[in-house]
Amino acid sequence: MAVENEILSYFEMCQREGTSLQRGMNFRLHGAYSVILMSVRPNAPYKDELHEEGAVLIYEGHDHPRTQDTPNPKVLKQPEYLPSGGFTENGKFHNAAQQFKAGEKAPDLVRVYEKLRKGIWSYNGYFHLVDSWQKSDGTRNVFQFRLEAIEEILDATTAVDTSFHKKKHRRIIPTYVKLAVWKRDRGKCTICGATNELHFDHILPYSKGGTSLKVENVQLLCARHNLQKSARIE
Repeated sequence: MAVENEILSYFEMCQREGTSLQRGMNFRLHGAYSVILMSVRPNAPYKDELHEEGAVLIYEGHDHPRTQDTPNPKVLKQPEYLPSGGFTENGKFHNAAQQFKAGEKAPDLVRVYEKLRKGIWSYNGYFHLVDSWQKSDGTRNVFQFRLEAIEEILDATTAVDTSFHKKKHRRIIPTYVKLAVWKRDRGKCTICGATNELHFDHILPYSKGGTSLKVENVQLLCARHNLQKSARIE
């Protein structure tokens, strides 16, 4: 089971999702929720952005595969269709978002994993896919997708969340806070020094007025101590 703010390796993510996640956009895995990989690092291949204190992710679509015929995909318009006429992953996400905007269905559920640095990923929880569009980046048209962070759900057996009107938005821990906490705590649980099964933990929980925006309110805890702390919070 994925736990929000959990720290994983790429291999652990693939194990959890039961498939390779190499292409980064994975629409309705196993017929259920979708999975995307994001990064806001300066050298990231796509320009993903977090807004509204982490409550909103603007996710950039993906390019043509790099091949001998397309050695520089960054000069080509991001594709919506395959040569066969079917949707690319961009097209699948775009179609789902537009169906939601037209009132034809509830928003798709999307699990989001964020690359923090080489070998270190963070699970950012569930989002709703609520909008999509194409825009010029000055060279070519790219897809952008708006996803809104929601409270974690226990069961995601379908591709859409029919109870979305009841879901509260949440704010994820910003990347700069995660990186600063990782460096300060040296990649170890602050209680026992464990280096595996780590989580980013709010010292004062968000539900009790704590913030995700300050490094001082976030620490690294192993799974055992994270659960022990949660059990003590009423």
